[in-house]
Amino acid sequence: MNRRDFLWGAAATATALSTPRFGYAASADLQAIYQEIEKRHDESVQRLQTWIRQPSIAAENRGMQEGCQLTMQMLHEAGFQSVNKIPTDGQPGIFATLDAGAPRTLGVYFMYDVKQVNPAEWSSPPWDAALVDKPGVGKVVVGRGAVNQKGPQATFLAALHAIQGAGRKLPINLVLVAEGEEEIASPHFTQVVHRPEVIAALKNSQGMLLTDASQDLDGVIIMQLGAKGVIEVELVSSGERWGRGPAADLHSSEKARVDSPAWRLVHALNTLVSADGNTPAIPGFADKARPISPAEKKMIEVAAKRMDEATAKKAMGVQHWINDVSWEKSLEMLMSRPTVNIEGLVGGYTGPGGKTILPHRAVAKLDLRLVPDMTAKEAFAALKFHLFKQGYGDIEVNMTGGYDPNSTSIDSALIQKQLSVYKNSGIDPIVLPRSAGSWPGFVFTGDPLRLPAGGFGLGHGDGAHAPNEYFLIESALPKVQGIDGGVRSYVDFLYALAG
Repeated sequence: MNRRDFLWGAAATATALSTPRFGYAASADLQAIYQEIEKRHDESVQRLQTWIRQPSIAAENRGMQEGCQLTMQMLHEAGFQSVNKIPTDGQPGIFATLDAGAPRTLGVYFMYDVKQVNPAEWSSPPWDAALVDKPGVGKVVVGRGAVNQKGPQATFLAALHAIQGAGRKLPINLVLVAEGEEEIASPHFTQVVHRPEVIAALKNSQGMLLTDASQDLDGVIIMQLGAKGVIEVELVSSGERWGRGPAADLHSSEKARVDSPAWRLVHALNTLVSADGNTPAIPGFADKARPISPAEKKMIEVAAKRMDEATAKKAMGVQHWINDVSWEKSLEMLMSRPTVNIEGLVGGYTGPGGKTILPHRAVAKLDLRLVPDMTAKEAFAALKFHLFKQGYGDIEVNMTGGYDPNSTSIDSALIQKQLSVYKNSGIDPIVLPRSAGSWPGFVFTGDPLRLPAGGFGLGHGDGAHAPNEYFLIESALPKVQGIDGGVRSYVDFLYALAG
């Protein structure tokens, strides 16, 4: 038995791999697939490295056509018979189908874009996809997109290669939709999903799979039954549009007699939140926010007892929650509160030393997180109307992307099958009402499809949106899976959902 098989066994129950996990699949079938996973380990790693080495940054329009083509090629190679590029008003989407002749169908969501990088902040170049030993964790691949989202997606594709490489047909048909604008808040994804042929292919599916590397370093899995919505907004204050202040940067001595667009932006921002900056103060913004339910409160109560507050604070580098609330209350706030956040604030000179100018222009980038039953359209309208009513109608308000929240019932067959695979692997997941982050699952859970949607997948990675993002390849932790264990989990899930 090699190291990867040992690590899988350590994280699973005492059930041996030769024993069928599910009654519908013979042990020989799964055993042959598991052996194929092991055989194809290097191939799976190389596929992920190839994907990472292709930059695809929607925010910079960098490498997007190449990233789309590479993703389409990988889908073809994984057995999808039909792979089509879908044009949008922004970056193209992808619509792919794999007809296995099975009675059931699963929808799958992919993204091929990644966040921006500053190479100077990385220990190895972000596009090298270097394999390195991470002390206490194991062998990892480091690169932008490693865990968000190319690692989990490459792991899912490896499961398809392993099933077919073992001479088996997939137990379930697949319908996959992908976008290249997730990291800029998916401004055109509905143009992909709402095409008639995509709706027709998805409408009878069991639900939508969001691939994930869901394990923390202690092996714990947190399942989230949805996600907050979001709008990303840029506010621009300029002397030209205001009609006051300078049309170009001035010497700062002129502040004695000339208005400042930068101060105007600061005062406008102050009207959006309470004095402490923590509570949205935009009239109408959160009027439709759904209060947290008793069932959701119970989930949070259970989760708070199983999760460690000190570990969470250390990971985030914080010492206090807002108003010094309790750990359980902080989780409830995380699940249930809409937010108004300043992502960035730029105006004038920000380089070394001083430069005594009066800036003619200042920009704030915001994100506003939304809970059920809020909508992105109504949130944006409330923001624009509020600024106008406050006398800041001259400030440009540009929505660069956004979408509604999404929710899925824990009783749905999709979520119950995910739970069964985890528990069959010796893991009892923590279940929370939703993620405080966002993904555009509303296009699947809302009209016209109304499908369940949920993230799934064993494995680990970290550093999404940050320097030194990584995905675990070979685990040094007994309870945490490397890439082969993640591939196994997708094989088990596909067979579970088909059974």
